[in-house]
Amino acid sequence: MRQPEKPSLALGFLLFTIGFPMQQAPIKHFLNTQDWTRPELDALLMQAAAFKRSKAGDQLKGRAIALVFFNPSLRTRTSFEIGAFQLGGHAVVLQPGKDAWPIEFELDTVMDGEAEEHIAEVARVLSRYVDLIAVRAFPKFVDWSVDRQDKVLRSFAKYSTVPVINLETITHPCQELAHVMALQEHFGSAVLRDKKFVLTWTYHPKALNTAVANSALTIATRMGMDVTLLCPTPDYLLDQRYMGWAAQNVAENGGSFKISHDIESAYAGADVVYAKSWGALPYFGRWEHEKPIREQYKHFIVDEAKMALTNHGVFSHCLPLRRNIKATDAVMDSPACIAIAEAENRLHVQKAIMAALVAQS
Repeated sequence: MRQPEKPSLALGFLLFTIGFPMQQAPIKHFLNTQDWTRPELDALLMQAAAFKRSKAGDQLKGRAIALVFFNPSLRTRTSFEIGAFQLGGHAVVLQPGKDAWPIEFELDTVMDGEAEEHIAEVARVLSRYVDLIAVRAFPKFVDWSVDRQDKVLRSFAKYSTVPVINLETITHPCQELAHVMALQEHFGSAVLRDKKFVLTWTYHPKALNTAVANSALTIATRMGMDVTLLCPTPDYLLDQRYMGWAAQNVAENGGSFKISHDIESAYAGADVVYAKSWGALPYFGRWEHEKPIREQYKHFIVDEAKMALTNHGVFSHCLPLRRNIKATDAVMDSPACIAIAEAENRLHVQKAIMAALVAQS
C-alpha cells in the first residue's frame, strides 16, 4: 500500500509561519543622529549627495508618509512634501487640534479635557495607513524635566509599527545632516575633522528651544571637529545629556570640546561659526525672569568684526533668522554665509532618510 507523501519542506515552513509568525527585527526610527552609527550617517550623507545630483527616484513609489505638525513650519513641511513627491511617494499633513483631533499622551488619565483621542490609537491607526510617520512637537516651555523626556515623539515611536522621523522636538536631527552636508560641500568631506567649529549663542527677544543647539553640538563633535560652545554665562549651557554626548563623541571620533564665555578667543581662528539663540535652562518656564538677563547680551550678534577674527570662516544658521538681531545683513549676504545651502540640503538628506527607513520593510 502506497504511503502518503510527506509535506515538502517549503509547505512545512509555510504552515509553520502561518501558525507561528516569525519575529520581525525591531523598527529603526530616526529620532536622533546619536542613535545611528557613524557609518550609517555617512551612508545617508552619500545618498543625499546622490539625490542632489539627480532628484528623481522611485524609493517611495506606492508609499506614504504622515507629517504630523504640532508647531509651524516652512522648510520642514515644504522639503518633506516635495521630497516624498520626488521619490514617487505621497505626503499627508496633519495638524492635531486644527485639522486633526487633539491628542492625549498621558497614560491612566481620564480624558475629559480637550484631547479627543489617545496616542495609542493615533499612532497605530496611522501605521495601518502610511509607511512612515514624522513628528514636529516643540517643548511646552513649562518644566524642562518634563520636556526633556520628549514624550510626544517617543510616544509615537512606542505605539507606531512603522518608522518615525523627528521633524524637530528637543533635537533637530534632519537639520544636523543638512548642516554637515553643507560643510562637506564647502570644505570637502574628508577635511571636517579638526576644523574649529564655534556654536555661538545669540540674543533673541524670546527664549527659544534648545533643539538646534543640542543637535549642532552633537553632530559637530560626531564629525571629529574642534568644537567651542560660546555662551554668555554658565546659565546658558545646554542640558547635560547633550554635553555628555559631545564628550562621548570626542572620545570616539577625535576632535575636542570646550566651553567659552569670551567672544574674541572663541571666534579666533574659527573655520565655522554656527549661530543659534536658546533659553537658559535654569530659567526654563520663567522667561519673565530671564528676559532682563538676556538683554545684557545683545552684543553676541554675529557681525563683520567677529567674522574677521575667524580663519576665513563660514557662517550658518538653521533659519528662520531675525536679521540685525542674530546676525547682521552684511554677514547674511556675504559669500561666507552658507545658510541657504544648508536649507536646500534639508530636501536631500530627508529624502535619504525616508529612503533608508522604508527600505527596512
